Amino acid sequence: MEKNHAEGLILGLSGGIDSAVLAYICKRKFANKTTALIMPDTAITPKTETDDALKMISLTGIQYKLLDINPIVNEYSMYLEPNERAKGNLRARVRTNILYYYANAKNYLVLGSSDKSEYLIGYFTKFGDGASDITPIVSLYKLQVREIAKYLGVPENVILKKSSPHLWKDHEAENELGISYEEVDSILYCLFEKKLSTEDTQKTTGIEMSTIEKIQELNKNSEHKRLPAQKPDRDSR
Repeated sequence: MEKNHAEGLILGLSGGIDSAVLAYICKRKFANKTTALIMPDTAITPKTETDDALKMISLTGIQYKLLDINPIVNEYSMYLEPNERAKGNLRARVRTNILYYYANAKNYLVLGSSDKSEYLIGYFTKFGDGASDITPIVSLYKLQVREIAKYLGVPENVILKKSSPHLWKDHEAENELGISYEEVDSILYCLFEKKLSTEDTQKTTGIEMSTIEKIQELNKNSEHKRLPAQKPDRDSR
């Protein structure tokens, strides 16, 4: 914060494990300078998620605001052609807009909650939950985040619950991906940390080659999410 002359930190708190870990980290050093925004879309976000987010507030003691984004999403939708996937990503971008509104108004930095598993396979919304000023846990795989959550004392139900961005009703990450995070992390670790080929990754993990290739393809196809906007090469004229 000193480097950026910021006066505080702000994060979106969903009730999931990644943002819960961020809240607990902030509690340790920046409790008086951290604000969490809990932003359900009450049309599709389970009440249990909001309850878990509020429980994180009571356990960490950080400041918070509870904002229902449903009226904003509905207002947008009145002027747009229907598309459930696009509307789901709109929810993520609305949340990010609100985070940056408060960050701008209060001179705060936005904390991103993406972990390395999500980052490498592009499992985030571009200019949505993928947008932030600081990404404290982006070097940690999902299973590592779970272990840190245990160490920090995050409630067990939050650690064990199915990961979900809740971009639409009954949205669960592993169902959408068609693969567990245990498998995702095993594959990514072999490919990106150990620099193994897909064949050696298959031998090491015992996971089907089609699944390994799927993860590799997700990484390749989401590269644009991890890079700045491309610009023309002056030398190509």
